[in-house]
Amino acid sequence: MNFYAVIIGTEILNARRQDKHFEFVKNELAQYNHTLFASFVIKDDETLITRVYEMIQQDPDAVMFSFGGIGSTPDDLTRKIASKVFKNSNTVTHPKFLQDIIEKFGDEAYPHRIHMADLPPDAILLHNPVNNMSGFELDNRFFFVPGFPSMAHPMIHDVIKKYFSQKQHIYRKTLLADTSENTLITLMQQVPHTVELSSLPMFVDKKPKVELSLLSSDKEELEKYFSMFQKELDKKNIYYKLM
Repeated sequence: MNFYAVIIGTEILNARRQDKHFEFVKNELAQYNHTLFASFVIKDDETLITRVYEMIQQDPDAVMFSFGGIGSTPDDLTRKIASKVFKNSNTVTHPKFLQDIIEKFGDEAYPHRIHMADLPPDAILLHNPVNNMSGFELDNRFFFVPGFPSMAHPMIHDVIKKYFSQKQHIYRKTLLADTSENTLITLMQQVPHTVELSSLPMFVDKKPKVELSLLSSDKEELEKYFSMFQKELDKKNIYYKLM
């Protein structure tokens, strides 16, 4: 699965508010050894939101958590765009959400709040524990919640626990070598995409070092490619230590 976070809010980009969603989602996924594939912080702009959603929709392995834009003000564009991109349809009135809005706000539900019940076809409500103004999900893969962390975070916590709590087994090996990463690039090119490789160059006392780390869900595959780097360093008499 490729996990995406889409954080919608002009107020974050112009620094009127500080984003709290990225760290939250990253940490929630980490409980089950999942990691984010990509994260976007974007303006309340119809064209931009549409393009980001379309890109994610084209990934067959995508799981998306979208924050913000599901209220009743003119800059709340998420419901309409999600319906167009993920369902190729206009929004429809969700009867249960309509009832919830009327019960909570009475006459003040009209003329604006009532439109929060206009959702993509086949949307399933996500319970909002703060005020019962729901988020929604599509196809068990695309999840839309409010921008307020107090509402959004419990909703996403429940989603991850429900759908993605099967813990993935992962293995990592890391070394720190007294050389530049240029020494190891040829070997890096041999590492398959099934093994996650990260190379962190640094200077310590003006001398180059590189921290090399490999991660995989296949322990034997990890050992194979990690030992390849160890043998090369041993061959060239380059000191390294395991981390």
